[in-house]
Amino acid sequence: MQQPYLEVVGISKSYPGVRALSNVNFSVRKGEVVGLVGENGAGKSTLMKILGGVTEPSSGTIRLDGRDLARLTVAESMRGGIAFVHQELNLFENLTVAANIFIGREPRRGGPLRLVDDGELNRRAQPLLRQLGADFSADTPVAVLSLAQMQLVEIAKALSLNARLIIMDEPTSSLTASETERLIAVIARLKSEGVSVVLISHRLAEIERAADRVVVLRDGKCVGELDKAAIHAETMIRMMIGRDLKTLYRVPAQPPGDTVLQLDGVRTSYRPEQPVSLDVRQGEILGLAGLVGSGRTELARAIFGLDPLKGGEIRIAGAPAAITSPRVAIGHGLYLIPEDRKRSGLLLDFPIRSNVTLASMDAHSRYGLVDRRAEEVSAEEQRRSLDIRTPTVAVKAGALSGGNQQKVVLAKWLSMAPKILVFDEPTRGVDVGAKNEIYGLMRALSDRGVGILMISSDMEEVIGISDRVAVMHEGRIAGFLGRDELSESAILSLAVGRLAA
Repeated sequence: MQQPYLEVVGISKSYPGVRALSNVNFSVRKGEVVGLVGENGAGKSTLMKILGGVTEPSSGTIRLDGRDLARLTVAESMRGGIAFVHQELNLFENLTVAANIFIGREPRRGGPLRLVDDGELNRRAQPLLRQLGADFSADTPVAVLSLAQMQLVEIAKALSLNARLIIMDEPTSSLTASETERLIAVIARLKSEGVSVVLISHRLAEIERAADRVVVLRDGKCVGELDKAAIHAETMIRMMIGRDLKTLYRVPAQPPGDTVLQLDGVRTSYRPEQPVSLDVRQGEILGLAGLVGSGRTELARAIFGLDPLKGGEIRIAGAPAAITSPRVAIGHGLYLIPEDRKRSGLLLDFPIRSNVTLASMDAHSRYGLVDRRAEEVSAEEQRRSLDIRTPTVAVKAGALSGGNQQKVVLAKWLSMAPKILVFDEPTRGVDVGAKNEIYGLMRALSDRGVGILMISSDMEEVIGISDRVAVMHEGRIAGFLGRDELSESAILSLAVGRLAA
């Protein structure tokens, strides 16, 4: 059998009071795609930091291209041909796409000033973007790109290093189905050229399609490997969490009630010439699907009062509601769980208790001062109710896993008895166990009569959890699909502007 290009033997890593990795063995051969899966906190990030030279292992050996090393430095990792595509974007938004791809490696003109040769920079970047099927040019400012487009820039940056091993950490978390297809094709092309790929993803269907082998981590230990023929979502889930999930998606307990949210010819700043009309009923989960850039997030922001409406009317429980700000939306019981929870949903340096009570500060204050005891009681109640994995609500929100951060955002609104919840990418970047919990919470809320509008780029999620689906195309609703009409082809046909078959 071919010798591994990268191999770690007996790697362990301990922090004060925590054993993050315990005697882990892991290898990647030339031209192999290895899926690395596990719940948040399983040790995936620690292992990747060790391979990137950011963290030093407590014990064990790293074997890179035949050389035995006690540890890697960042420089040695890069010289060894290891490149990373991180889930958290690491781009300079004030620079162009090309400048980000070749940051620190810019071609220079002659002369004493040695200025950056922007023309050559763009010429080198453009083929990488074409390879990924990007719909933007090398001289585009990163600040105007969507999350999905920024993710493609990160991948192009890794490709530009001529890497022999690319580690992709949740590379499709912001991508639509068509963009994910392009990425899987890129991974296949890299493999055919002898480049190795480690693919870390909570979207197990992608692992099934792309990986030649899967390594499963749980609680800092390697609990097994699966070869190509044995890679199935059910098997991976069982190994990841140590038990079977009875069902990931749950049917509603009762039929929906009266309309609780109605949009009548609503126009947003995205495409003000395209009016949007839809309704959400009590106890219903209405999925809102569409390609990234179709106007879904802009619609959510306008509904919540973050962006001004350009026309049309919002009605809540049958009555007109002039939502001019989030404060007004909150007053109507309409709340938003945003797409980017770290930027828009949480104060990462503040404790959980402050995040939970942030939107209801008046109810947790006395004489203009925060009532710390009342805040603690409310936050602790939500911690127990939502099973937020933390020993105390005094822990900073930024220290939590993605799934637990999402629960804190949800806890903020649940403490205020919501009538309507708008979820924008509710499970982006969370593991399958946390997904199961979030889906259960959403269904429990709908069973209590809360109307839910769920925006998602995860096709399986849209089909699995929605009672109905509205599909957007270029700022307008292209069509609605009932539960018995839902399929990937039907949704994608509407999303690209064609009638569903």
